[in-house]
Amino acid sequence: MSDDDYVYDEETGEWLPASELRARQAMADMVEVRDSVGNLLADGDQVTLIKDLEVKGAGQTLKRGTLIKSIRLTGDPQEIDCRYEGIKGLVLRAEFVRKR
Repeated sequence: MSDDDYVYDEETGEWLPASELRARQAMADMVEVRDSVGNLLADGDQVTLIKDLEVKGAGQTLKRGTLIKSIRLTGDPQEIDCRYEGIKGLVLRAEFVRKR
């Protein structure tokens, strides 16, 4: 499909250029992840924990103020994937972090 083609958008009931419809669909697929104070998070951001968190299965507690570097967003608007020394596959809830 070229950009000159018009496609019927069933949501709006309008004929739109194919490029505009693709852009709208891409925006709809993006997930907004916000931290505890409402800042928008992105891949690669650094976050700080706002409370002590017990890590299940690791027998370790991450203290408030711990810096987590280079987060990755999952498909869930409330979860972020990150690495921390000694803990593999750490997933944190966005409500317990603040963007640095």
